[in-house]
Amino acid sequence: MAATTSNDLICFTNCFLPQEDGGLIEKDLWIDERRGVILDAQRTFFLRKERPNTIIDLGGNILSPGFIDTQINGGFGFDFSVYDGDDKTYRDGLKLVAERIIETGVTALVPTIITQEKTFYPKLLNLLRPWSPPNAAHLLGWHVEGPFLQMSKRGAHEPMLIIPASEGFKTFESIYGPENLAEAEDWLMSGDSLHNTVGVRMITAAPEVEGVMEAINEASKRGVCFSIGHSMATTDIATAAIKSGARCITHLFNAMPQLHHRDPSIIGLLGASPYLSSSSSSFLPFPSAIISALNVSLSSRPTTKDPLIDHISEALDEIKTPPQTPMLLAEQAYKKSLLPTGKSIASPGSAAITASESGLKKDLTPIPFDRPFYGIIVDGIHSHPNSVRLAYSAHPDGCILITDAMKILDPHLKDGVHDWRDGRRFYKEGDKLYVEGTTTLAGSVVTLDKCVRNFVRYTGCSIGQAILCATYNPARCLNIENKKGTLRAGADADLAVLDHQGNVLSTWVKGKMVWARK
Repeated sequence: MAATTSNDLICFTNCFLPQEDGGLIEKDLWIDERRGVILDAQRTFFLRKERPNTIIDLGGNILSPGFIDTQINGGFGFDFSVYDGDDKTYRDGLKLVAERIIETGVTALVPTIITQEKTFYPKLLNLLRPWSPPNAAHLLGWHVEGPFLQMSKRGAHEPMLIIPASEGFKTFESIYGPENLAEAEDWLMSGDSLHNTVGVRMITAAPEVEGVMEAINEASKRGVCFSIGHSMATTDIATAAIKSGARCITHLFNAMPQLHHRDPSIIGLLGASPYLSSSSSSFLPFPSAIISALNVSLSSRPTTKDPLIDHISEALDEIKTPPQTPMLLAEQAYKKSLLPTGKSIASPGSAAITASESGLKKDLTPIPFDRPFYGIIVDGIHSHPNSVRLAYSAHPDGCILITDAMKILDPHLKDGVHDWRDGRRFYKEGDKLYVEGTTTLAGSVVTLDKCVRNFVRYTGCSIGQAILCATYNPARCLNIENKKGTLRAGADADLAVLDHQGNVLSTWVKGKMVWARK
């Protein structure tokens, strides 16, 4: 009898597959284990005249694309923003996170670094080039938050390191390194990665900061995903940033103005019309002097050096800078300054905000407008469940679940007091982290699979729709939906097997099972 040989084909059967419209269908899925890709079963059978040797019965569970986390600051004891001068130690830390995070269903992540001393950026971004350690999640590239942020919405970013982009995109290159902002293909080919590597670069910045708006277009043309965050941008400025090429909003609701009915600001982009005109993009319920006063108020606010840190979370800054709408802030400043109507004053580090009350001919020509994607932390702490549902109801296609997790992310970490850094300790209570002895939140420790489960409870959506927000939507935002976050033929066989409550049962990377629940 001739020995049977493996054809490296695997068929998952008795399973439900998430669709790109948020539905679930009961269907088999074929993959090529050797190449690590998803197959078109009908075409493969027609061409090869054979069926998979390996059949895996999933018992009616869900076979999902692996989750993608586009904003994560570290985990399992390693902080992506900390570099001690040893390249190997840093790479080992990256590998540790990639190996451990797969138990949460994450098969790809974008390591995120917060504002640094400027000499560190070129080194860190080079170390964060795309990398796929064996039996681990893919490290897709990098996401930098800062240093081009609005001071009043800086969160835990070091105020002394926050700067304007005085020379526009040239400043971006001088800070991040021109080699890290090269054209997408040149950037990928300059490294030692495989030719078909998926690479991601993200920048979070405030578009009202000097020089940022003019840098958005050039960065976007080079394949960088620009995200609006840590900003006090008005509706007009936020809209202009999207029209210039920005694609995303960083941790919606956090480190930005509250939603106000007269100037909904950044959050209001979720409700924008699919067609804009020059007249509809200049809704000004207050006189131009009020708008001008906003610039004065932002530039004249004193900078105080406070050694006491009362907020640690990168996104939560409301203790230090209470959320205020740009219009209300401007109105307060107007009453104090009584500037003459019609003046416009540009502040250092922020773009001039100008307005004309009348006399301009209205142009009603419709201009197509694509609403941005938005990352949202669904831990029940950073955003109230009602806010999560409100955002999803307004713009479901743009919703991206993120963790924004800190280095202490670890689903096995027990509640109680734990050592942190610099002699400080924190107290963990469920998904909440406090600086020991205080009520100060110390960031997020929620896992992405729990975000998926929370999202179903908070919004009332189906598990299929929630999965979409952790897979296909982030992949679309990053322009990698042909390779990641999907079950399309030809995509990478990065998979997560889930029960119908969203609990992870096993994780597969490039066609091989890398983790299974015991």
